[in-house]
Amino acid sequence: GQKFTYLEAFARVFNGIAPWLELGVDNSKEGKLRDKYIKLTLKSISNAVNPNNNDYIFVVEPKQSLVDVALFAQGLLRAKNQIWLNLPMDVQARIIRELKNTRIIAPYENHWLLFTSMIEAALLEFTGECDKERLTYAVSKFRDELYIGDAIYSDGEDFEASYYNSLVIHPMLNDILEVMRKYELRDGEMLDVQLMRSSRLSSQLERIISPEGTYPLLGKSLAYRCGVFHLLSQAALLKILPRNIYPAQVRGALTKVIQRQFSGNQNFNTEGWLICGLNGSQLDICEEEICTGSLYLCCAVFLPLGLHPDDVFWKSPSEEWSSLKAWNGNLIKPDQSINF
Repeated sequence: GQKFTYLEAFARVFNGIAPWLELGVDNSKEGKLRDKYIKLTLKSISNAVNPNNNDYIFVVEPKQSLVDVALFAQGLLRAKNQIWLNLPMDVQARIIRELKNTRIIAPYENHWLLFTSMIEAALLEFTGECDKERLTYAVSKFRDELYIGDAIYSDGEDFEASYYNSLVIHPMLNDILEVMRKYELRDGEMLDVQLMRSSRLSSQLERIISPEGTYPLLGKSLAYRCGVFHLLSQAALLKILPRNIYPAQVRGALTKVIQRQFSGNQNFNTEGWLICGLNGSQLDICEEEICTGSLYLCCAVFLPLGLHPDDVFWKSPSEEWSSLKAWNGNLIKPDQSINF
């Protein structure tokens, strides 16, 4: 874990705040704060991909680096204008080299396939070229073999109940297919159906947030905390929430989850780093591959920060989320499955 923890932490924080950075600089207080973090991100990336710098963190060894190079690549796609296009050409070239270096890694036959595909999607976007087999294999696998129904994909041949549809599968499929459609690749035709499936999953995720801001403890990687709502956050960002789920109720639900986990200091050590657990130090809940850097996938919950301050997500009056409505005795529409 120590070997990869720096890349994990950096890639996962960047992945989550990239849409916020992409809003760019303005004269507002937040715009000036973005200016600071855009500059910091540009400098950090420059150091991180320079083998002669002490901050070099791209250690490509099977297999863990594949995960976080993919998350880094997804962040670059999410902040193309403010980050990628503002990097010097030599830094861009080093990034391309690091992305290509992962081609020696054979992914597992589960959500890891999407890591290879995400990297190739970034290469296609930034260079116009990619390994099309590595790009398209994951898409065809999830489309033709792993879709179970009602927005849920199996994470490999054997189904396991977990949050990985939200953590990785849907968010990466959405961004990969967006690039594939842009470049008129045949499999990009799946994007419309995929976005409808993501819309459905976002509804499911919104419904499981309790009035108190808790949620069911299902499957592995619970130490990613509020990052398990990656897809709900992305759905708000992409404006693909279903019509019966208002942006304000997602804002309220996610805020309640964040407050529940981070209103105190129980999730940080004395140096300010996240500690392993769901809500406090709970080492038994963490799988052996989880290290400090891994925990920063919680930043995926921040994707809606990429919405303009005047967006309806921020401007709409407070709205009770589904479980809060139900347990307060207010009207709530029935849950409806999908069959496409």
